[in-house]
Amino acid sequence: MTSAAEILTPAQLGQQLGARRALAFGAHPDDVDFGASATLAALAEEGTEVTLVLLTAGDAGGFDTGRSAEETARIRLAEQQAAAEVLGIREVILLGERDGFVEPSYELIGEVVRLMRTHRPDAVLSFHPERNWDRMQAAHPDHLACGEAVVRAAYPAVENPFAYPELAEQGLEAFRIKHLLLMGAPAERVNLRVDVTGFQDRKIEALSRHFTQHRDAERMVGFVTDQMLRIHGGDGYAEEFHHVVVNAPDTISGF
Repeated sequence: MTSAAEILTPAQLGQQLGARRALAFGAHPDDVDFGASATLAALAEEGTEVTLVLLTAGDAGGFDTGRSAEETARIRLAEQQAAAEVLGIREVILLGERDGFVEPSYELIGEVVRLMRTHRPDAVLSFHPERNWDRMQAAHPDHLACGEAVVRAAYPAVENPFAYPELAEQGLEAFRIKHLLLMGAPAERVNLRVDVTGFQDRKIEALSRHFTQHRDAERMVGFVTDQMLRIHGGDGYAEEFHHVVVNAPDTISGF
């Protein structure tokens, strides 16, 4: 957290973003639940239509080495869908990237562009593409690749009518992303905190749906709660982001 980071209520954030629709990207099931689930739950309650995209099924995660990758993928998707119901997320979409080996490839960026043009979100949430050296666990290579693919898609690919022309042929025309909310950012990049007081229990409840991922659930709850308290810096709970305005009313493309 930086002292310059603005703190907003969910209502203020929704108004600032003009957030009728939000599209959230995570590399694995539970990623977004750790980083931004209280904010998404609060926005959903304010009337924002939230869609979650998972790049992988998370089949390389968990602690049961006797379970097949296919079974792990099935379980983790079910866990994420259950968590999404807790948060008020409308839909969970699963892409087919390989867990542990995500790369911001031409094909993946094209899939992200396709989803952006399909859903036409007012705000896009994803990981930060820069590594956070303060806590390596927040900078999994798949997270960084997810962030890089989303940022590359947000500018310029999604708004470039010459990029992925096959999408335009399918009726998915270019349009401009306005806002990016990037989680897991290095401290010096954080410029927004969202006061999620009243939604902290919803976050914990969503995380608790990911049964396969918590060897010590009590410790997880304590860590996440302490983190929200620290980010708030007062007597409430907050989540933090690097808020990037990709296209403001006065933005000139290419400058």
